Amino acid sequence: MAKKEASTALTIQPPNLKTAVFRIRGTAPYVQNKFSAKIKEQMRKDQEAGSTARKGKKREPKNFNQLYEDAIHRSTEGWYGIPAPAFRNALISACRLVGFHMTKAKLAVFAEADGFEETDRTPLVKIVKGEPEYHEMHVRVSNDQPDIRPRPMWQPGWEADVRLTFDADLFTLQDIANLLMRAGLQVGVGEGRPDSKSSTGMGWGTFEIVSQEEE
Repeated sequence: MAKKEASTALTIQPPNLKTAVFRIRGTAPYVQNKFSAKIKEQMRKDQEAGSTARKGKKREPKNFNQLYEDAIHRSTEGWYGIPAPAFRNALISACRLVGFHMTKAKLAVFAEADGFEETDRTPLVKIVKGEPEYHEMHVRVSNDQPDIRPRPMWQPGWEADVRLTFDADLFTLQDIANLLMRAGLQVGVGEGRPDSKSSTGMGWGTFEIVSQEEE
């Protein structure tokens, strides 16, 4: 008769989450591109119209100033912000450099929002220093035709307070600081960042840590 194996009780510990605030300063320009509500609505109309959407359609003149304004992330309170997921994604991407599993990092580090975008409610981290400037980018669209796209650009020296919550059973405060440092140097945030999915980037969106404080 087979001998029964002794059962083992599984003990699950409660989450050990800690939070720290890091003041970061841009070492390169930061450029952002919010998906315009107007473009989203036009795409919806085209898709609802189906195969007749493009028939006889005239190309409207571009309002460059409006496109610039539409590309800015503003909170419901009116301040400028950087999407909080950009920092979380940068931290997770930086895990590849240090051999930490990205799938675990997705469950262990979070960027807290200071507020939410006024149109699509994207979580935002407030830019506490710096103002956007009008900048034109020369790009190639899907049919390989050149195009001009206006974007908001913050010059080097922009600052933000990034509030990170992390699983202290997997990361120490120093781990998180070092990971954020790598994210700032090697990954970046926004358009033209070194870790851009569509290119090798323009070297934009990099930053350094100025100070840190554990809550």
